[in-house]
Amino acid sequence: MTEYRIERDSLGEVRVPANALYGAQTQRAVENFPISGIRFPRVFIRALGLIKGAAAAVNYDLGLLDEERAKAIQQAAQEVAEGRWDEHFPIDIFQTGSGTSTNMNANEVIANRATQILGHEMGSKYVHPNDHVNMGQSSNDVIPTAIHVSAYLEVHEILLPGLRHLQSTLEKRAAELDDVVKTGRTHLMDAMPVRMSQEIGGWAYQVQQSIERIEQCLPRLAKLAIGGTAVGTGINAHPEFGARVAAKLAEMTGLPFVETDNHFAAQSAMDTATELSSHLKTAATALMKIANDLRWMNSGPIAGLAEITLPALQPGSSIMPGKINPVIPEAMMMVAAQVIGNDITIAIGNERGNFQLNVMLPVIAHNLLQSITILGNAARVLADKAVAGFTVNRERITSLVDRNPILVTALNPVIGYDLAAKIAKKAYAEGRSLKEVALEMTDLTPEQLEEILDPRKLTEGGIHK
Repeated sequence: MTEYRIERDSLGEVRVPANALYGAQTQRAVENFPISGIRFPRVFIRALGLIKGAAAAVNYDLGLLDEERAKAIQQAAQEVAEGRWDEHFPIDIFQTGSGTSTNMNANEVIANRATQILGHEMGSKYVHPNDHVNMGQSSNDVIPTAIHVSAYLEVHEILLPGLRHLQSTLEKRAAELDDVVKTGRTHLMDAMPVRMSQEIGGWAYQVQQSIERIEQCLPRLAKLAIGGTAVGTGINAHPEFGARVAAKLAEMTGLPFVETDNHFAAQSAMDTATELSSHLKTAATALMKIANDLRWMNSGPIAGLAEITLPALQPGSSIMPGKINPVIPEAMMMVAAQVIGNDITIAIGNERGNFQLNVMLPVIAHNLLQSITILGNAARVLADKAVAGFTVNRERITSLVDRNPILVTALNPVIGYDLAAKIAKKAYAEGRSLKEVALEMTDLTPEQLEEILDPRKLTEGGIHK
């Protein structure tokens, strides 16, 4: 049976599991919000630990917190940041819209752990969760700060490296396959030829632009709400607190965090989180397109396009032996769909900034961080398990190009659109080569037709540097 201890808060006594580092307010939240079982991700708890540790260091430097408690809080907060006490953060993301429950969860865990470090009994509040750990802070500035800090960390460590890796992998494959001329397609119908390097290079450029959009948002993501406390005025915080905590966080992480220019905007709205999410959505749609193109090019092996063969990673059917499915592009597409859905939730959450506080902060945090993480991880998987290893079915591609009647487009300037259309229609209807029919219906020589209809020459252009 679970053993309990009795803790007290302003509402009275609460039974808390005996070994839990959290206290009464966390326990109340656990009981009040048995909704989804979804907890804040690791990087968010890491950010909370970093913020609380930075705050303790600053309050000590300002002469507001004694050295003994400050050092203990910093040690406990670092342990939280490192993930030692993640099981003591049990609160559902669907909770109070300010995230007060989770801020108090962090305060209680750090206070109790700091109390233990100093040799006192857990729950004695020798290190007080509000008076000491939360000094100069409010949930209303801590949680927006944690959203920005955790998002920046995840973008820096997971998303941008993943996207850059995908871009470089695509560029490498494009260079390798520059000699492959394939049938272009518009409306899923045969069109003029392109080089495979041009097709893959287009994908790489989409990824590059996604990276640039995300990077352009980072200076705004680096601006932190800390120091605004309850409503943005900074009540109960030292005037230098916000700037000093931001500087301390920058020192701890190596990232360019600064205090926000306007605390009222930083706490009442999540505009930068929404902006970042929109860039994630754009990146997701780009990766959806790339993944879907790979699926189409891989389709077959007999009745589809069969231009490429993706790596065989696992059996594709429980009933059809030998079937291999494009599992990595499919996973990428599902990730993209999730990111697009998350963006809608974040947009709705941002518009719920009522007067001086946004009241959908936890769900914004969850959706934003999930999008960053899964997009970065999926981009790396797509690069390593699909793009890097696919093989090109060159004979198949060449045969499709040779039989493509749309090549007649190159004859338009020489023989006119109408005659070119008749040649294309006849070649397609009779299953004959375009050059053979054009030789019969025009005055052009075989050498002229070879020159005009050279597929490689038809792919020149399209990129300007």
